Amino acid sequence: MDDADRQLLRRCRVRLVSELQVAPLWDVLLSRELFTPGMIEDIQQAGSGSRPDQARQLVIDLETRGRQALPLFISCLEDTGQTSLASLLRTSSQAAKQDPKAVRPLDPIPVVLGPVDLKREELRMAKQYPSKPIPGKLTSEVPRPEDIGSGGVSDVRAQRELRRNADVAYVLNADPCGYCLIINNMNFSSGLSTRSGSNVDCEKLTHRFRLLHFSVEVKCNLTSKQMVQALMELARRDHGALDCCVVVILSHGCEASHRQFPGAIYGTDGCPVPVEKIVNTFNGTSCPSLGGKPKLFFIQACGGEQKDPGFEVASTSSKDRAPGSNPEPDAAPFQDNPGNCDQPDAISSLPTPSDIFVSYSTFPGFVSWRDPNSGSWYIETLDRVFEQWAHSDDLQSLLLRVAHAVSEKGIYKQIPGCFNFLRKKLFFKT
Repeated sequence: MDDADRQLLRRCRVRLVSELQVAPLWDVLLSRELFTPGMIEDIQQAGSGSRPDQARQLVIDLETRGRQALPLFISCLEDTGQTSLASLLRTSSQAAKQDPKAVRPLDPIPVVLGPVDLKREELRMAKQYPSKPIPGKLTSEVPRPEDIGSGGVSDVRAQRELRRNADVAYVLNADPCGYCLIINNMNFSSGLSTRSGSNVDCEKLTHRFRLLHFSVEVKCNLTSKQMVQALMELARRDHGALDCCVVVILSHGCEASHRQFPGAIYGTDGCPVPVEKIVNTFNGTSCPSLGGKPKLFFIQACGGEQKDPGFEVASTSSKDRAPGSNPEPDAAPFQDNPGNCDQPDAISSLPTPSDIFVSYSTFPGFVSWRDPNSGSWYIETLDRVFEQWAHSDDLQSLLLRVAHAVSEKGIYKQIPGCFNFLRKKLFFKT
């Protein structure tokens, strides 16, 4: 779908969601091969399954159905008697072709993530001793523990007590403490590029999570259906004697409509699996034996196709970029759509699934960079931070260190982020 049609759909989305009658459309959409039966089923199950939720999902998914999607959809509306909506889209489309400025691209809203706040005493120390890192704060070098120093025996004792306090921290006593499934998609039959360097990421995380007392399983080059099957198979296991579960997915990705967790991950067949479908496979209904236990998801994939050039600051560093390296994005440039941008009508109140932690390699809508030789920026940094700090820091603190270190890499920028619905602190078993 070209950009003008995409922007037109987004600007008409509020009215479409309000008025679109989806029930008579299903057979027509199938007969015109605008959607497959599986896609129709996914649309029908969107959100709560209500008409507005189905309409919203249909309109958003329509953007992924090729250059003729809009005129075909208009014909479907006319065939089902929804002439007012058909006329709205046809008239607006004709106006856009006559005056391209009539349908402007949506202006992205910049989101600036500031540095970790420093207390007054810490600011004084930073000014007085500029070369000395502040305990607990992020540094570009991700220094080893001995470089920062300790607060003494009392700090160590307090941290041990914190780990053992089941009211404030998850207790990971089982050995292994849980399963870790790594899905590593490198080779695609659908036109997506080969993800060179992903095997490096996979080997690093396999080693790392075994050291963290997880039972690691690796599955490579899965189609979208095989990905869902592998996740469902893991969810159906008995986790009663275990304390945690980890899912790592290394693949190409894209933006996708969502109500809870943004983004989608491509199988090797080029079909995307929404992240929220991946996460919800392990909810209390689908996986009762993980109820009340932390479920961690690490996603190395693009959140879209935007490249972030960053903004100028007082000093920049190029030391994180290896000589001769040529980072690649985990996006899907072969597709017509650069991704979806939810309009206000598509945003609903966010549910709070407990004991879920989803870590994304990049901010939604942006590419995630990967070096063919050393692997992705995110996984490389995640492994290094876990190696140095997993013995002392909780999970969220570890991911803050990862975000800070990744944000300083490269000419184009990247910032990892997360959705944290954990009820307690999580300290890995080391």
